[in-house]
Amino acid sequence: MTRILVSAGEPSGDLHGGPVVEQLRRRFPDALIEAFGGPRMAAAGATVLWRMEDYTVLGFAEIIAKIPAHARLLRELRRRFAAGRYDLVVLIDYPGFHLRVAEAAHAAGLPVLYYIAPQLWAWRPQRAVRFGRAVDRFAVILPFEAAFFRSLGLEAEYVGHPLIEQPVVGREAARRALGIAADARVVGLFPGSRRQELARHWGAFRDAGLAQLDAGRADRVLVAAVPDGDYPGAGRCELIRQEPALVLAAADAVIAKSGTTTLQAALAGTPMVVAYRVHRVTAWFARRVMRVRWISLPNLIANEAVVEELLQEDVTADRLSRCLAVLLDRQNPKTAATLAGLAQVRALLGRPGAADRVAAMAADLLP
Repeated sequence: MTRILVSAGEPSGDLHGGPVVEQLRRRFPDALIEAFGGPRMAAAGATVLWRMEDYTVLGFAEIIAKIPAHARLLRELRRRFAAGRYDLVVLIDYPGFHLRVAEAAHAAGLPVLYYIAPQLWAWRPQRAVRFGRAVDRFAVILPFEAAFFRSLGLEAEYVGHPLIEQPVVGREAARRALGIAADARVVGLFPGSRRQELARHWGAFRDAGLAQLDAGRADRVLVAAVPDGDYPGAGRCELIRQEPALVLAAADAVIAKSGTTTLQAALAGTPMVVAYRVHRVTAWFARRVMRVRWISLPNLIANEAVVEELLQEDVTADRLSRCLAVLLDRQNPKTAATLAGLAQVRALLGRPGAADRVAAMAADLLP
């Protein structure tokens, strides 16, 4: 009987791990698939022995408090690896912990497949040496990553981005769901979900959105708001605490903090300005270790400046407002170029079927 461990230590990993488990079940219906994961992997047919909810945290103090739990889990996995419990280990994202799991599996002679590889291309590429010693193959989700890993002597295959699998909400459907007229001009704000992100982004994002209303360039400003987020002085900005995809689909232009949202906006064909602020010490450190030209995924994938990026002290209401004014003008050549660039990004992201390709790589690694 085939025995596989699939490990995804946080909600995004569980989201992408569910389809992988489904495809593994399709290929190996009688396999024992055990997991460190969550409800999506369980629904797909994995036996979740360790629930990610018991380990996933936000905030420095909470992370410190969870170190003993992660250490206990790592010891348990080492025991299982040494006892020959599994034939293959599939790791999904979560690099800090999963590097140690990979090393433990490798030490026990088990093949390791890593899906959604760590962003070694962005900073500290020397970490690749350690990953390369422990991981047999990388299944990567950005088109330029395969060449990067191969340049370091590591086996990597581009499987496509899992976001391609998610259904795209249509503009008309999104506007109906949110009660927005078909001809309304709409701005979307995505200041982030974490408390620190909101504190650093919200004021500038809010004021840039309100400036569009004051100037008559927009009729509505929608905020992709998290359930427990605090948005002081929102005023005429409307807090939408539903699925963020609705805001992306309904908007004519958005301000988005750097992250997965920028790729979701590209898939929705929504022009954006990308902004990000961090603590000044973090920014100082990042400038010295970053090895990439851009921070937004659309620009990284296209390898050119498809969307405007504003960082640190440049994240001001005035700068953001001027960028939005351009994006809301569909006759502006810059806006036309942005829309064409986003179409290019969508084409580069590949075809659906990432999970099936990951399962095929897993099958190749099984003894």
